[in-house]
Amino acid sequence: MAASRWDEFEQRLSSEEQLHADCEPLAWPPAQEILQWLADRNANVLATLASLEERRTDHGDEESPLMQEILRMDAKLTALVEIVNQMLAPSASLPPRQMLRFNAVGAVLPNTLVPKGEGMLLRIRFDACRSLPLELPARVSRSLDQGRSFVEFTLHGDATSDAIERLVFRHHRRKVAGARQQTG
Repeated sequence: MAASRWDEFEQRLSSEEQLHADCEPLAWPPAQEILQWLADRNANVLATLASLEERRTDHGDEESPLMQEILRMDAKLTALVEIVNQMLAPSASLPPRQMLRFNAVGAVLPNTLVPKGEGMLLRIRFDACRSLPLELPARVSRSLDQGRSFVEFTLHGDATSDAIERLVFRHHRRKVAGARQQTG
């Protein structure tokens, strides 16, 4: 079972980046009520991230007054989110950034992040909204080289998996676009 989850993880698109992350032990297997609560909460977090991360890329008609007003409103919303982030999750209170590779199947984490015990709750905070962590129930599935481990997620429902896949795709797309801009 563990090998097939690793194979599935390896075959899917994944995001590898430095993110604020931490873990806490979680009794394994988690109760269905906890999984449902986490699924509902993560659905809201993923929807919030999607709305904050998605930016309109076609600004072909930037001269129109309507487009200028939309861009001003977008800038104000971005500033407001940053203010709320600083109030609710000041930089000093965030866990340190860790190099993570993740997708809807699981994540590759440094061993220093993995708590003792079979289960864990992995919390990942994204820069778009640091005050709302994505909380993913997981368990260690495989030890890897260079002091890393593969943890597989136990997600409650396909909606959460699909939303994580969209998040990974957005982050991958942004990384590719950034690399193109640097070379061009």
